[in-house]
Amino acid sequence: MPIRIPDSLPATDILEGENIFVMTEYRAMHQDIRPLKLVLLNLMPTKIVTETQIMRKLSNTPLQIEIDLMQTASHEAKNVSEQHLETFYTTFDEIKGERFDGMIITGAPVELLDFEDVDYWDELAAIMDWSATNVHSTLHICWGAQAGIYYHYGIPKYELPTKLFGVFEHEVVKPSSPLVRGFNDFFMAPHSRYTEVHAEDIEAHPDLELIAVSDEAGVYLAKSTDSRHFFVFGHPEYDADTLMAEYDRDIAKGLDMPLPRHYFPNDDPAQKPRATWRAHAQLLYTNWLNYYVYQTTPYDLDSMGEEAEADALRAEGIAHE
Repeated sequence: MPIRIPDSLPATDILEGENIFVMTEYRAMHQDIRPLKLVLLNLMPTKIVTETQIMRKLSNTPLQIEIDLMQTASHEAKNVSEQHLETFYTTFDEIKGERFDGMIITGAPVELLDFEDVDYWDELAAIMDWSATNVHSTLHICWGAQAGIYYHYGIPKYELPTKLFGVFEHEVVKPSSPLVRGFNDFFMAPHSRYTEVHAEDIEAHPDLELIAVSDEAGVYLAKSTDSRHFFVFGHPEYDADTLMAEYDRDIAKGLDMPLPRHYFPNDDPAQKPRATWRAHAQLLYTNWLNYYVYQTTPYDLDSMGEEAEADALRAEGIAHE
């Protein structure tokens, strides 16, 4: 899928250098098709790194995608230039009148805070509420997954005794789900977090289903039964060296950090880590886009609001004419 992004976005040169199909704005304007409209709510402090990683995963399927980058207005980003944000990012107030085929909500380094204590929680809650009528399908990642499954379904998070950090083996527990179509029975995925959700809480909820878990890392994939919400509790978008960069950063701060597990060859940080999760990470994004966005989204996005209104009226037992 050629990914349509602004010509001057830093990710453009990076992705083109990796032989990834990036469509410039000029070329996209001369194609007579409707691209999928996605909005990426980037909550990570390293915004350029995160937007590049996710765009890399969105790029390798056969459709055109148009992406809006969104930041929270109630939180000041400190690790990216104001010029980058002003040039490429929008806010909720600027796009809340629009509709999107899909949305991605990233993780954020705020896991040890209660959700309601996060300084942008009220804004994030408003965005997640808005998504019910203005977004066809939403993919939540890591803390974004914990926040989404808590807000929409009341599933709590639990603090871990130590940081879950490394690359872990996972098992597909619902192989019939199109989300994991083409997956091996067991696959690898990175995690980097201090909190978790419990599989039994998800299994007990009638509107949720468990897709993949790990004996060491716990829940990895879950979704709503109506396929409107997807929850990924790890970081499939991570590059091969992302965990190493996090480890080096924390060691430089004087923190007593263990090595990321199952990551460095022979557990030797002097050796270059290898990405053992890249293929399944790509397949995860491709399956979500194909089976849960492209195959089911309305061609006329304006009809999405009409369908949501009809669903609300039916839920209230009111006849809709």
